[in-house]
Amino acid sequence: MKRIFPALFLLTSLTPADAAPDKTPEGFQSLFNGRDLSHWIIPEGDNGHWKVVDGVIDYDALSEAKGDKNLWSKEEFGDFELRLDWRIKKTHGFYAMPYVLPDGSYVKDDNGQKITHLAPNADSGIYLRGQGTYQINIWCWPIGSGEVYGIRNNEKNPPEVRAGVTPSRKADHAVGEWNTFVITVKGDRLTVVLNDHLIIENALLPDVPEKGAIALQHHGGLGKDGELSSSSSLVQFRNLFIRELN
Repeated sequence: MKRIFPALFLLTSLTPADAAPDKTPEGFQSLFNGRDLSHWIIPEGDNGHWKVVDGVIDYDALSEAKGDKNLWSKEEFGDFELRLDWRIKKTHGFYAMPYVLPDGSYVKDDNGQKITHLAPNADSGIYLRGQGTYQINIWCWPIGSGEVYGIRNNEKNPPEVRAGVTPSRKADHAVGEWNTFVITVKGDRLTVVLNDHLIIENALLPDVPEKGAIALQHHGGLGKDGELSSSSSLVQFRNLFIRELN
């Protein structure tokens, strides 16, 4: 029997995807040929939830893998520039979203509790150097996509480090529209450009490994009540190109 999920929100019409990826830029290698996932490790037991649809990588947040549900690159990378397009297909349910200040801290009330508001949501990201701590977020929060949650949200990190991985502006396009990341990692430093806007510049990534795989993140999925989480990875990716930096 098919499970029907209520409260799916699509804020703008999805345009048909191109059948073939863009031409690989000079000096880059492609991580996706538009036909299959040959550059990626599909989670064991996934059962077809990470797939190629109309020339893009499509995910529905419902991987049946028992362990890691993320889609990992077969290759590992050290210093690199990664270009990729992504879009949130739709949102599901409402999530209590906090407000994040430019220094990476949360807006709180007089009792020290985070101030939140309910809004439609979806949630995914890009893991860098083989670890989820170094994740470039994709989501619907007011802060915008591109932040490094595992660094910003760790209060043990110095204030300047948390501020460094906090986006300078929200540069996301509307749900359903394509966005472009340019992610540069050199040593322990990160720069992120989203839709031609520099949002993270030369930010420190404490204790980041020297090398590791890249992952397209699974997030959310079905809860114990059988309902889809309001922070699920209802996403697509295309035009994934990377060049290693000497």
